Amino acid sequence: MNITIIQALLITLMVIIVVYDSMNLQWLIFASSPVLGGFLTGLILGDYKTGLAVGATLQLMSLGIGAYGGASVPDYFTGAVIGTAFAVGNGQGVNAGIAVSVPVSLLAMQLDILYRIINTFFIHRAMKYGNDLKMKKMYTNMLFGIIPLVLSKALPVFIAVTLGKGVITDVLNMLPKWFTGGMSVAGGLLPIVGIAILLRYMPTKENIAFMIVGFVLVAYLKVPMLGVALIGLSAAIISFKSNIRFQSLSKMKAAVPAVGSIEEEDDDDGYED
Repeated sequence: MNITIIQALLITLMVIIVVYDSMNLQWLIFASSPVLGGFLTGLILGDYKTGLAVGATLQLMSLGIGAYGGASVPDYFTGAVIGTAFAVGNGQGVNAGIAVSVPVSLLAMQLDILYRIINTFFIHRAMKYGNDLKMKKMYTNMLFGIIPLVLSKALPVFIAVTLGKGVITDVLNMLPKWFTGGMSVAGGLLPIVGIAILLRYMPTKENIAFMIVGFVLVAYLKVPMLGVALIGLSAAIISFKSNIRFQSLSKMKAAVPAVGSIEEEDDDDGYED
């Protein structure tokens, strides 16, 4: 089937709404997940089953991947939308849609890095106006910061849905190696900066022992991330229960002198009578 301009606009509008909601209102819970992105795209094109199949496959790929600490990860939501549009529009089935989705997700990740770089301009302006107590201008720049994000998602979707698979391949081949290499370096630096920011605001000095244990488990013992998480959870439970027990004992010790002093006052009153 041929994708009409109305359907392309509806898909683009859906992406804009989902992206804006995910950064602000968050009314549409999990709408930015690949499986729902594929489903909604398939629903607009009249074949939600193919959309679910493509989206669910990319959802499995995204399990265990999170943009923690400012890290950029493959944008499987955008990949699911474009992959579903290609699978339904060209009628080549789920496998062809998945084959297109993977490189699209990687390309969208590069656009995500570019969006973050551009967005720093608006962030610095918003901080400047905030320090000067110009709240209206600060809010305006915060809203302007959403524009690069929306364009980084909606524009590729509209172009790819309208022009088809050929434009995706051409764009990937046109990108110079220095650009993709630079984006890869920037993508590698963002997690380091994010982790440094997190460590700055975390009680690192008080919990340095846990950090050393985690480092040894990963760097020397090669324990998988799930194993480290379970060990950390166990340590957190033990620490929490120990703190509760310590607080209970402290309250009991504080209450004992108070009871003793009350009894002494009662004895003194009886002696005077």
